[in-house]
Amino acid sequence: MAGSSPDTTQCSMNLLLSTVLLFLVLPDADQGQEICAALGRGDGRHQCCNMTVEQEERGDRTLSPDLPRRCPELGHSGSPACACLRERWLRLLQVVGPVLHSHPAGVKVLLLNVSRAVTWDVLIAFSPTEHPRMLNVTEKAKAGKIHLPREVFRSLSSQTVRVVVTVLNIPQLGMFQEVNQTGQVLDNTVVGITVGETSISGLRDPVQLTFTHGQLPHGITPQCVFWDPSKGQAGGWSSSGCDTELRNKGTRCSCDHLTFFTLLLNPALDGSTAQALIAVATAGCGVAMAFSVFTIAFCIFFRCRFRSEETLRINLGLHVNLVGSLFLLNLAFLLNSRLSTGTMPGTCKVLGGFTHYCLLCCFTWTALEGCHLYLLFVKVLGTYIRHYLVKLCLLGWGFPALVVGVAGAIGSYGECSIQTMDHQVIAHLCWITSKHLLVHYITNCGYFGLIFLFNTAVFGVVIQKSCHLQGTGVVQRDHRAWKVALVAMGLFCLLGATWALAFLTHGTSSAAMLYLFTILNSLQGIFIFIWLVVLYYPKVKETVGSFSHIIRHDKATTASQD
Repeated sequence: MAGSSPDTTQCSMNLLLSTVLLFLVLPDADQGQEICAALGRGDGRHQCCNMTVEQEERGDRTLSPDLPRRCPELGHSGSPACACLRERWLRLLQVVGPVLHSHPAGVKVLLLNVSRAVTWDVLIAFSPTEHPRMLNVTEKAKAGKIHLPREVFRSLSSQTVRVVVTVLNIPQLGMFQEVNQTGQVLDNTVVGITVGETSISGLRDPVQLTFTHGQLPHGITPQCVFWDPSKGQAGGWSSSGCDTELRNKGTRCSCDHLTFFTLLLNPALDGSTAQALIAVATAGCGVAMAFSVFTIAFCIFFRCRFRSEETLRINLGLHVNLVGSLFLLNLAFLLNSRLSTGTMPGTCKVLGGFTHYCLLCCFTWTALEGCHLYLLFVKVLGTYIRHYLVKLCLLGWGFPALVVGVAGAIGSYGECSIQTMDHQVIAHLCWITSKHLLVHYITNCGYFGLIFLFNTAVFGVVIQKSCHLQGTGVVQRDHRAWKVALVAMGLFCLLGATWALAFLTHGTSSAAMLYLFTILNSLQGIFIFIWLVVLYYPKVKETVGSFSHIIRHDKATTASQD
């Protein structure tokens, strides 16, 4: 030993420390015991990458930080042996990694010893290209930042606590790759945090990780996640216990436990889901257009048959305009989905503006239906306004034209493409461009939000009015007021609630809601046709009588009060 070189001595010391930690820490760790307990069923010996994995860890040298490179099966196999080996490797990475002289490619480690009586929060900077380092309280991190609250240390029994922070590169390690993962990990970087030798969860003051990034592409949603070894076949990403807060130059993750974290960038739609939704919407729009024609013919027929019933004629006239706007919207969607690819810029602007106009017309006529119900049930003025239906038509078709004209004048329309994180184009549309998203939020989201709130209030008033009339004995036995209320509820549900589903189609778990939104709204023409036939045929006069009776009663009551 007298002739041993300093490097040989250092390597021997590293090997000794690694072996000691393996024997002292791994066999006694509670974490992962349930996973490795599965090896006890059967013969007690299992294979993973031609390596024997036993239920009790023996501390052999096959378990090392570079194990994933020597065992590609480790990252995706669902066998009990590989699951147990994965769990041991994750603990090994943070327990033994800091004392090694050199780390495998894709692993950067910071080791800190923090007093249990620390009076300040611990700040650590991390980056995909540099080793993590401790920050001063006044120092600002140029890349990512970890904020460990002092509560983490005060809850432990040891006077001095070891903190291990590892920054891992997914492609170099070949780990942390979920099966059928649709989102992309930011910078392919995973950050692991360990405090002490026990699992920490349920923090009242959460640990905060700030991931820095530029402006994300349109349609991309960041999500704070951690690696859950028990999810799926070989582990997966989970957001339980983590909150996501999108900030000016990055995203802040607040989590109530310590483990391996990352920021997942989820596309609003993946390719297969987008194609399926387009196919469903195309088929639904085609069928709905046919039923819209039937509905318009149905309404015109009854308008001609009952010319003396002004209330019925106005109701059916409103329905004709609403269904007509739905017909145009379905037509615009079909034209857009077929002609948007490869069209001239000018043609695409016109097509985008036409689609936007049809959508706003549909929203506006939904609002006018609500206004009509309000006038009919509350003010009792619907049939006493001169040229009432003509004025509604001017507003229903004219106001959207004004909005689209202003939006077109500022260049809001053009080709819009939906892309995945690897810039693969899912679909082309002629619509409002990404440079004018404010136009979309104001004219579509904001406009419909106000209409939906108004129609909800009108629906409540109509129900209250119907209950009042029935309670005073105006409507008896046949419950005709409730039948009229059913008309209002049908309009509210079919024309308001279905569009309101758009506000729920956000995030990675919204695929089912997207399908529901697409199906219900593309089939609106069918629903309205069935609804009108059931309510207006064959007892049209009964419904008219109910409307007229309520209106005459309110008019007489108003006159007597005056």
